[in-house]
Amino acid sequence: MNRRSFISTMALSFTLAPLAAEGQQSGKVWRIGYLSNASGTGPTEEVFRQALRQLGYVEGQNLVIEWRFAKGNLDRHPELATELVRLQVDCIISIGTAPTLAAKQATSTIPIVMGTLSDDPVQHGLIASLARPGGNITGVVDIAHGLAAKRLEFLKEVVPTAERIAILWHAGSPGAAAQVKETEMAARSLRMQLQSLEVRRPDDFENAFRAAGKGRADAVIVVTFGFVQNHPESIVNLAIKNRFPAMYTSSDFVRVGGLMSYTSYAPDRLRRAATYVDKILKGAKPADLPVEQPTKFELVINLKTAKALGLTIPASVLLQANQVIE
Repeated sequence: MNRRSFISTMALSFTLAPLAAEGQQSGKVWRIGYLSNASGTGPTEEVFRQALRQLGYVEGQNLVIEWRFAKGNLDRHPELATELVRLQVDCIISIGTAPTLAAKQATSTIPIVMGTLSDDPVQHGLIASLARPGGNITGVVDIAHGLAAKRLEFLKEVVPTAERIAILWHAGSPGAAAQVKETEMAARSLRMQLQSLEVRRPDDFENAFRAAGKGRADAVIVVTFGFVQNHPESIVNLAIKNRFPAMYTSSDFVRVGGLMSYTSYAPDRLRRAATYVDKILKGAKPADLPVEQPTKFELVINLKTAKALGLTIPASVLLQANQVIE
């Protein structure tokens, strides 16, 4: 081989090398772990799947999602998180406080993306700060100043005579406990009384609403974390049966007959979480990706339920609603 041929061959090999590497990269099948307290794939998971698809990740082509659902049993999270680590997934997306805590305990190396977290991740030791997470965890949190107060204010507008509010929550859920604490502070500032309705299993729902009646509650707030999120129909039916105007922390409850909900916009959180996954799979480190807080909120009202409860929703509230179910 003469010198000119040698140089041409080397030049061609250097040109093709990046293309070959790119081809190998594009041929990689990514494996993502999804850890949630939910019962199974539903609208939330479909939003996440679609968001990934828009970013170029398609199940059955270049993506495998290992779905793991605790189905309301918080004790299962450590076991499920360990399974995902054993599978050597490229990234774990955790939905909620308990799943994220379990994932952190299971691995300090696999990147973890919080798909939603209704608690302070700094207080739980999950990250160093929102701006500089510092470890293997980043993502989106569902904490925003004033959410609890706004829920109470909406209830007061719908039920002007409301002074005593009962709050139903899963006593074993860290995220629910944080919501109760924030609501207690908001209730004090608004000069409203708060009655705690702690539940530990589905059998406690009826007793909880019975206790709210004995406590002369004017309305109920339902914190839809822990196993509570898996029983929307049961809880909504009990609220209507006991004639309680109820505010929920998830719009899913309103879509099955609940009166109203006010929360950050869930689809937006999941889409943002998908962008974190994309960045991490492309080489970004969780420690360098600031944690995001919600900027978009959603008020959903069910007029049919309002009518059944004998309530008239003020025009001032309806004008603020993002969705009105009739």
